[in-house]
Amino acid sequence: ALFVTSQCNNRCIMCCQPPLKRDDLDFYFQKNITLIDSAPQELPSIGITGGEPTLLGDRLIELIAYIRYKLPNTEIHILSNGRAFADRQYVERMATCGSTNILIGIPLHSDNARDHDRITQVEGSYNETMSGLYNLARFNFGVELRVVLNRMNIMRLGRLPNFFYRNLPFVQYISLMGLEYTGYTIKNRERVWIDPVCYQDELEEAVLGLAGWDMNVSVFNLPHCLLRSSIWGYAKKSISDWKVIFTPSCATCSVKAACCGLFGTSQRQSSAIHPL
Repeated sequence: ALFVTSQCNNRCIMCCQPPLKRDDLDFYFQKNITLIDSAPQELPSIGITGGEPTLLGDRLIELIAYIRYKLPNTEIHILSNGRAFADRQYVERMATCGSTNILIGIPLHSDNARDHDRITQVEGSYNETMSGLYNLARFNFGVELRVVLNRMNIMRLGRLPNFFYRNLPFVQYISLMGLEYTGYTIKNRERVWIDPVCYQDELEEAVLGLAGWDMNVSVFNLPHCLLRSSIWGYAKKSISDWKVIFTPSCATCSVKAACCGLFGTSQRQSSAIHPL
């Protein structure tokens, strides 16, 4: 993974890695060029993350082009809020690097502007993100939609299957993601925290609804004991090795090998964790 900046132009209310106001774009750009130079040719994938990578402007395109030059067979996965892609000319310039083997993961927090903008705390961010998604589709970039499950968006979760299928049918992956209890989530816990066992009706409806539309849906960051067995097949081992933990009771769990575990970085866990 290439960390390109600690800055971001959103202020998502549950951000697990709150942005910093510091001029670090040049520092990380040069560092990442060196990392690309040292990467093995057989590297299957490389991530570009932050903060918000598009704050690099055209230097993000330069970074992608350099990866293409040094690692032509490596898949590139970019995590972005998608707002900069509302500029069609910017996406067109990025497409000169080739859109094949590039997947862009973008959070869409709700099916409507009001809720999305309340979560990002930036008015107009929903419209920019939606425009960005359509521009990425026009130039054949792969898109992954990410929905971080929290108290502010959970009641409309069941509306997402129809909304995504009718308005964003081109997306390749949809990831419904459990909340990491760290960063801004701690500060805003009363507004965003909800125990996953409390939204299983809504989550099951969303997952099975998306699967019913033949959309590629996954559940990230939620252990099997907090999920209904009907959606176990969609749950992924998604938590990074350096973050994942298991409780002592997990040692006797029959599905531990398939389970994603828990965020070791979270200062609060569900009260319903138990072995199966």
